[in-house]
Amino acid sequence: MFIIDKQKNEVYSLPAKEISAEHANSLSSELAQKILHLLAKEPMYPIDIAKSLKVHEQKIYYHIRNLEKAGIIKIVKKETKQGATANFYALTEPAFVIKFKNFESTSKIAQIRNESEFLEPFIKDGQLDALIIVGSPDPHGPDKARSRDGYYGMDLALFLGTFLNYVPKFNVKLDTEVREEDFNHNLILIGGPLVNKVVEKVNSKLQIRFENGNIKSAISNETYPQDECGLIVKAKSPFNKDKYVLVVAGKRFSGTRAAIIAFLKGFKKITNGNVHNPSIKAKVVEGIDLDSDWIIDDIEFREYYFLLFFKFLLFRPTH
Repeated sequence: MFIIDKQKNEVYSLPAKEISAEHANSLSSELAQKILHLLAKEPMYPIDIAKSLKVHEQKIYYHIRNLEKAGIIKIVKKETKQGATANFYALTEPAFVIKFKNFESTSKIAQIRNESEFLEPFIKDGQLDALIIVGSPDPHGPDKARSRDGYYGMDLALFLGTFLNYVPKFNVKLDTEVREEDFNHNLILIGGPLVNKVVEKVNSKLQIRFENGNIKSAISNETYPQDECGLIVKAKSPFNKDKYVLVVAGKRFSGTRAAIIAFLKGFKKITNGNVHNPSIKAKVVEGIDLDSDWIIDDIEFREYYFLLFFKFLLFRPTH
């Protein structure tokens, strides 16, 4: 269960637990609430809580027993303190809900659901379930290529973090560090096939792929030769039928930058899928230097319907 708060254009969430009105009585005391605020920050044991709040420890033990009985806190670890066992407590969830009627179907958070569904199974229930792989900055592969895409991955990681309820131990590896067992994970791959050898392995399976030095769409049959073009493709993993890959890459580092910017500025369009077939989650983007400083700072999505319409007009037989 989650509680969701939408403020302006941002959405915030917390894992929550339903409690009964009877158990909610244990929260009515001001001291109980102070205890919970402390435990929301870090696990503590009763004597430390008593010292922090400057109250007698027996009062703390009284509320600890009630809160534990209500399922609001739990023991998360035990340590030996001065020859005795100390129980450390933490919240069972960071938020609690009292429900007085059954849940009802709603469309109010449909947009939130659509956006988060695109990131499944890489992010599920607010948890990261994927390995992020970037190209090594050292010369590697037959072309002795060096990746310059790694630090763009930081922007993508920060974006993904907005969908996480907890900050994970980030699962990031260089392509040169990947081992056979890593292919059993969901994979988020950053950088083109020259600099990221895992992208090279999956490239031929993608609906939009790198081909003869260009980006080629098998959906529209269009070819994109510009260095500033990048692709974003979500697809079944060729390594494990139960997993997925998300490829965010460009012909060159400027194309990869464009693909990353697309997440930051046009994520909703990404979630809508390809314009020719929305069930295929694959996009081509082209980077734009709006302020003429030689750095890509905006993007345009390609694969437009009007291209097909233009071709129809151009090649329509005349009588």
